[in-house]
Amino acid sequence: MLKTGLFACAFCLAAGATIAQTPAIGRSWKSVATRMPEQWYGTDEAKAVAENVLLYQRDAGGWPKNTPMHKPLSDAEKAELLKQKSELGATLDNDATTTELKFLAKVYTQTGDERYRRAFDKGLNYIFAAQYDNGGWPQFYPLRQGYYTHITFNDDCMVNILNVLSDIFNRTGVYAFAETDENVARAKAAFDKGIDCILKTQIVKNGQKTVWCAQHDEVTLAPAKARAYELPSYSGGESVGIVLLLMKLPNPSPEIVRAVDGAVKWFEEHKIEGIRLETKEANGEYNRHIVSDPNAPAMWARFYDLETEKPFFCDRDGIKKATLAEIGYERRNGYGWYTTAPQRVLDAYPTWKASLK
Repeated sequence: MLKTGLFACAFCLAAGATIAQTPAIGRSWKSVATRMPEQWYGTDEAKAVAENVLLYQRDAGGWPKNTPMHKPLSDAEKAELLKQKSELGATLDNDATTTELKFLAKVYTQTGDERYRRAFDKGLNYIFAAQYDNGGWPQFYPLRQGYYTHITFNDDCMVNILNVLSDIFNRTGVYAFAETDENVARAKAAFDKGIDCILKTQIVKNGQKTVWCAQHDEVTLAPAKARAYELPSYSGGESVGIVLLLMKLPNPSPEIVRAVDGAVKWFEEHKIEGIRLETKEANGEYNRHIVSDPNAPAMWARFYDLETEKPFFCDRDGIKKATLAEIGYERRNGYGWYTTAPQRVLDAYPTWKASLK
């Protein structure tokens, strides 16, 4: 038997396969939480990680974001986390809370430890409690002043939540232990409200359905500003997950079909061709540039102006610029201004459309 460290394990990849080491410590938290072999989630290493996840869970039920919960904690860090449980809020941003729910489900399924199920139930109730009456979800809950109260599509926040709820009410087995009649009914109701919110927030211009902003005002449902460089806009990135989610729905209503058709048309009309994003190194410094390339795959900007529908870029001063080269080094190289993700929608659309006939 191979010996491993605290966060490493040995497992068999398949019947008759060789034993391979998979040190969790060398992976991202999301990878450890959701992509390890299923049997790993019953190991001592997985249970050690689960103890951290329990510590990080806030009293409200959710978890913080951008936190490598699989990293070892000192006694002092553990004591501080216990204090923070009631002092700090939780978030649904950057895959937070939905990732921890998936991890706890996997560990509970393998171990049967009721503490993990209770933590999962608390996290699921957090999602139900955080939903607005209009069907959207904020970035933080309990609510935190500022743009954090906006309905959040950024980084697939709402899409991630809706996918968890869909797995529960469709009884896919991913969360089999949580698929009680009560949870199934609550998940279906919350999901339906979420889809209704998506349809109501879709930007309509000149009578035509388009795409979405990364965040929408929780009262007016209009496109809203987040950070200084994240202005109200058509989103070339965040809209992708929304459309793919809508395309997964069985027996889509005419309204959903119109929403998808409108978004696909917008993506087709706003693709950027003949250029690519290149990173160049000079004197130890890496810098992004746009270069001409007639063979480059289509790209889309992250933000498009709501009036002109042209791409724009912003520095921390919040002033729109027409090209990436016009903004400062820090934001130019520290943010994702372009994406190829809409191509996934365009590739899937013909098959989806044909399935409706």
